[in-house]
Amino acid sequence: MNRIDRLFGILTLLQSRKYVSAEKIANKFGISIRTVYRDVKALAEQGVPVSFEQNKGYFIVNGFFLPPVSFTSDEASALLLIESIVYGFSDKSIKKNYSEALDKIRAVLSPEQKQRLENLKSTTHLQLPSRITPDLDFLSTVQNAISLKRILEVEYINQKEEKSKRELEPIGLIFYALSWHVIGWCHLRNEYRDFKLSRIQNLRVTEVPYTRSEHIPLNDYLKQLPVAY
Repeated sequence: MNRIDRLFGILTLLQSRKYVSAEKIANKFGISIRTVYRDVKALAEQGVPVSFEQNKGYFIVNGFFLPPVSFTSDEASALLLIESIVYGFSDKSIKKNYSEALDKIRAVLSPEQKQRLENLKSTTHLQLPSRITPDLDFLSTVQNAISLKRILEVEYINQKEEKSKRELEPIGLIFYALSWHVIGWCHLRNEYRDFKLSRIQNLRVTEVPYTRSEHIPLNDYLKQLPVAY
């Protein structure tokens, strides 16, 4: 990340919280505390009213940047609840993207709304089995392949622990039986197959477009599953 992007990221982070410690900034952007001091000074020199309160951290003086949109407290609370669900049912890639998007939303909230969200976050918890959220970051990659209609290269391990390399044309992502699954046309088997995300070792979006001119709608495939949708 170059310095300009980092400074913008720090500004967004400062706008999204009531207070932000130098340690939190350093950890988020992988920089030293000394670099944090220099970056905050650079923001101040550009006219950003950054102030500091002992034992709490940095904050943006109230009134800086008029929010382009506004949220009611109930709307902001709903977004926070969705955050818990996202963190419970997604992998690292989606968590990161949602967290960054939510920071931008928090940035336009009033200090009172930010404080309310912080209070709600500490009292909201979603307990789920760990196998729902594998330590992978494939969901965003699969979404990109689907939206671009590009072939995926996949290294897969089946239930018999047999490894294979596949090329597939993904038609959708579904969540059932407490796991994420990629549904796609498999070039090796020459049919639509179901690939459990947690059994994928590696995957890559190629530059090769789909070879089939049409694919069945995902809803038609869902009718074949032994679960009700």
